[in-house]
Amino acid sequence: MSTQLVQYAPAIERSITEISRLLRGGYPLSTRAVALLLLAGDDEIRAAVEARDQAISSRIDELVAKVRSSQSQPLAYMLAAQRQATVERLLPRFVRIKAGRAVGFGERLSQAMMNPLTGVPILVAALAALYAFVGVLGAQTLVGWLEAGVFVRFFNPWVDALVNRLIPWPVIQALFAGEYGILTLGIRYAVAIILPIVGTFFFAFAIIEDSGYLPRLALLIDRLFKTIGLNGRAVIPMVLGFGCDTMATIVTRTLETRRERVIATVLLALAVPCSAQLGVIFAILAGRPLALLIWAMIVIGIFLLVGFLAARLVPGERAAFYMELPPLRLPSLSNVLVKTYTRMEWYLREVLPLFVLASVLIWLGQITGLFSTALTALDPVVRWIGLPHEATPAILFGFFRRDYGAAGLYDIQGMLNGVQLTVAAVTLTLFVPCVAQAAVMLKERGWKIALGAIAFIVPFAFVVGWGLSRLLIWLRLPL
Repeated sequence: MSTQLVQYAPAIERSITEISRLLRGGYPLSTRAVALLLLAGDDEIRAAVEARDQAISSRIDELVAKVRSSQSQPLAYMLAAQRQATVERLLPRFVRIKAGRAVGFGERLSQAMMNPLTGVPILVAALAALYAFVGVLGAQTLVGWLEAGVFVRFFNPWVDALVNRLIPWPVIQALFAGEYGILTLGIRYAVAIILPIVGTFFFAFAIIEDSGYLPRLALLIDRLFKTIGLNGRAVIPMVLGFGCDTMATIVTRTLETRRERVIATVLLALAVPCSAQLGVIFAILAGRPLALLIWAMIVIGIFLLVGFLAARLVPGERAAFYMELPPLRLPSLSNVLVKTYTRMEWYLREVLPLFVLASVLIWLGQITGLFSTALTALDPVVRWIGLPHEATPAILFGFFRRDYGAAGLYDIQGMLNGVQLTVAAVTLTLFVPCVAQAAVMLKERGWKIALGAIAFIVPFAFVVGWGLSRLLIWLRLPL
């Protein structure tokens, strides 16, 4: 008689036994645990088996594929469901629940977060709080103080004077100072405009994450996400996308099927603005509530429409959804601060050099004439969607980094009317993903998916911008 605590279906047990017998490499887990992780589709364990048991890895792949094809549901779901059933069977032996036990506030709040009637208002309230913290405190107050009060007033003039005094060659001067210099543009964008926004976002996100709200949000929106080919689990990379789309694209590895990973990657690249871009757009449209509402409706509508169409066009199996709920709790200040600090450190280490690189590329484009050529080629398209010539560099900057482009739009907001600001915000949000995200898409999804997504996104963003411009002009809304 088997001594295993959890017994799976006979076909799965046979596969576990056969895979366990084949494994010869030294693993930190038991061979049964390795076999279970292989059946569940764990990529890290699959790579470890490929490295340690290369001779029999193809045979293991055949066994995994065979048992998967014989089951009507995803293996990861079946394994988790059987473990859950075992827990429920054993629990009454060790835990007694008093009859008539009062339901606490935390349990009632947890249920309310997952009930559509109460969960949606709670979500709206959470988004409103996020906007007030990130969009008002971060994007307006802190950015206004740093950008205008520190950089424009003191830092940039000091850098310009210092560079002109130390470097006699105008071409080299332009690399560090002036309109597109590393210090006066790249560092200013990264530190004065983007850093306060991502800092406040990371702090707010750490509070949401530490409270246990994210899994409940996943259960709340599972039914909606199923209409766009995803399930509630996809809320994790989608929410992370509001921090950094590049990081979120990597996190799509946690989704069970290739179909889900492709759909999530396209939606992240198209209609999920990163925290810096989101914060700058909040700052630009903060005094125009109707424009902000239109921007949000357009972006959310396109997210749902493209997801709905992708769910019907992208082949592959639909994944079942299951998720364990951690306790709902008050966030720990130490946890929140540690998570915020870790992510801010990541931002300074990974993203700041990209701003410097973008400034160098712009400088090279200027001295070689490529930048002027690109601006000349892009200018008619920008004018076609109703924006002035001054908006063209901001759109082009968006190719280097989305937040870089949004920061460029922040610089010229005084030149644009309400319609133009709304059109520019929507177009830049939908525009091609930044270089870093494009590189990760290429690595994670392959060149066909990555290039196909970009080839769709670029013209689509401008067509939406053109249509929105004509619609807003016709409606004559007080933007």
